[in-house]
Amino acid sequence: MFVEIEYEGGTLTIKGDAHVPFGTYDERKRCYRVLAYKYRDLIDYLDLSGIDYEEKVFDLPPIPFFEADFELRDYQEEAVRRWMVDRRGVVVLPTGAGKTFVAMEIIRELNVPTLIVVPTLDLVDQWIERLSVFGEVAEFSGRSKEIKAITVSTYDSAYINAENFGNKFLLIVFDEVHHLPSESFRTIAEMSAAPYRLGLTATMERDDRLHEKLPELVGGKVFELKPDDIAGKHLAPYSIRRIIVPLDEREKRAYEVKSKIFKDYVRKKGLKFSNPEDFRRIVMRTGYDSDAYEALKSWDEARKIAYNSKNKLKVLKKILERHRGEKIIIFTRHNDLVYAISKLFLIPAITYRTDQKERKEIFKYFRRGLYRAIVSSQVLDEGIDVPDANVGIIMSGTGSSREYIQRLGRILRPSGKKAILYELVSAETSEIRTSSRRRRKLKE
Repeated sequence: MFVEIEYEGGTLTIKGDAHVPFGTYDERKRCYRVLAYKYRDLIDYLDLSGIDYEEKVFDLPPIPFFEADFELRDYQEEAVRRWMVDRRGVVVLPTGAGKTFVAMEIIRELNVPTLIVVPTLDLVDQWIERLSVFGEVAEFSGRSKEIKAITVSTYDSAYINAENFGNKFLLIVFDEVHHLPSESFRTIAEMSAAPYRLGLTATMERDDRLHEKLPELVGGKVFELKPDDIAGKHLAPYSIRRIIVPLDEREKRAYEVKSKIFKDYVRKKGLKFSNPEDFRRIVMRTGYDSDAYEALKSWDEARKIAYNSKNKLKVLKKILERHRGEKIIIFTRHNDLVYAISKLFLIPAITYRTDQKERKEIFKYFRRGLYRAIVSSQVLDEGIDVPDANVGIIMSGTGSSREYIQRLGRILRPSGKKAILYELVSAETSEIRTSSRRRRKLKE
């Protein structure tokens, strides 16, 4: 028996007289088809079955010899060694632990055309700068459309061009791989024939449990370290201090009123409110149930009261005075509080509205020590190379362990000082449960 394998629009076509058990037969073209990510499974099946084949799958760019001088830490070497066993899988390392160098060593060892997929343009720039030790690196994004032996792309651009990328690379690296399982982005992996796949992240898990698709798309978890594993050696030693802050009397009354409206609705309708899926069901009801809309609106207003407590600002002032002269990052959930803190304490603010030029300027002065503090909403949680700081202050946040680990990671780069993460939580509010949930997830 003999078959021919070709790449066509994100799929592999298998023509010949062999049956492919996991393929779909295309009557029109008289061939079997499988999604391109099954390439390795297909080759293994043909080899084990003794079926001869000729493949015309890959159209690769010229491959230079990737050579560069850099040293790995012991845990980075172990991560590379474990990944090389099957040349697939996810490496989980804390923010600041050098995930990029793990990928660079794998690129150096395999020496094959490589695509790196990242969530933001800031990360495109950071990866290109690091990878420049190998020579010229191409960018495929909204700004540039080049493909070379090493190419860096955003998830958005890779998704739009998945059919064209699918046979151009033998290694594909997914940075912040927890983005990949989403309904659209997983197409990047499915339409790629790349036999070698590396996922990088600080936390693999998603609240919607879509991370369970990663073993099929990229490979399972092959190596993991938590912040505690390397704090004090490769990362700064740290402590976490949770401060329970009471609402003032006016805020407390308003919170109880708004919170009761939501709780009464949930109780009246016999609903649950114990996980993200329960919350999504309530959101869906707002489309046809005006009471659901009012309940959800009240719930959001109650949260904002807890997040923006006046007493939190008083505690923040004391912490800033206590750590005067140190580098501080303040994290909030919403932009309103970012701008309020910026105005009250004359601290530079970074939100999604801050253009790249201004952001780089703020980081430059923060790195030099001319700015001692910055305040931001969620834009600093991921995808931005934040200069070293040793004090973090969480004014508000979600129950996500990923967000928590990312924020902790922002202050763990070695600076010669012990890092401290303060967590300000409004007493007798849902923030208590939210804080406990993310801390519990971090321990797990």
